Amino acid sequence: MKDFTFKQYTELCITLQERHNLVSVAKFLTEKKENLAIIRHDIHKKPLNALKIAEIEKDLGIQSTFYFRTEPEVFNIDIMKKIHSMGHEIGYHYEVLDKANGDINKAITFFEQDLSLFPFNIQTICMHGNPLTPWVNKDMWRDFNFKKYGIIGEAYLSINFSDLYYFSDTGRSWDGRFSVKDHSDAHDAKSEKIVSTEKLKEFIRQNNGNYYIVTHPQRWNDKLIPWITELFCQSIKNVGKSGIKRMRKKHDFIDDTAEKRRAEYR
Repeated sequence: MKDFTFKQYTELCITLQERHNLVSVAKFLTEKKENLAIIRHDIHKKPLNALKIAEIEKDLGIQSTFYFRTEPEVFNIDIMKKIHSMGHEIGYHYEVLDKANGDINKAITFFEQDLSLFPFNIQTICMHGNPLTPWVNKDMWRDFNFKKYGIIGEAYLSINFSDLYYFSDTGRSWDGRFSVKDHSDAHDAKSEKIVSTEKLKEFIRQNNGNYYIVTHPQRWNDKLIPWITELFCQSIKNVGKSGIKRMRKKHDFIDDTAEKRRAEYR
């Protein structure tokens, strides 16, 4: 069976609904209940795929969060309005620290400019993690407070991951092995080696608790050619991501070793 199809996504939602209340990020932050599952979508490209996901969820009675980048190929106001009209939350997928080359003051200016582009009241935001840059966008909130803008939460910073099972489809896998910046303190499910959506559904059926599910809608398609294209492109990206992770791990090891040696002479 092909994975990362709209059919598979529909079945994943149905599996979650058997035991959990599926909620947006904003609702999770405001409704403290047991057996919740956050559903979050990061829209990096192909906003029409996001619309399809939104329609699937609407038919199932689900309201989730869609985080849109402000890049021209993604920031489609008509599509956002359609998704919003279905009851879903629209959020801002910010990457301004990357755009500002690490300059915090420029980053907050870019953030304010981008936020003003949305025709909705933005309740929550989520950083975009570009594996090719050295910055982590959420770090800008060490110096600024997003609540100043009427935002109630950030999808990483505002959630206690220690009480969650966290799964992202990064790299067309659910085990986190291709995640460069998308990390959390959630229950460690990587040891389960959950690569496929079928395996994820099995895990959900066997494990109670709160869940945090993240998808990137451009990865999901029923049509053969787009599905194969995404598979091929993602396979190439995964090779690059694996190389980046190895280089960073080696760099961190070198830094740690050098620091230990310096400490010996203090």
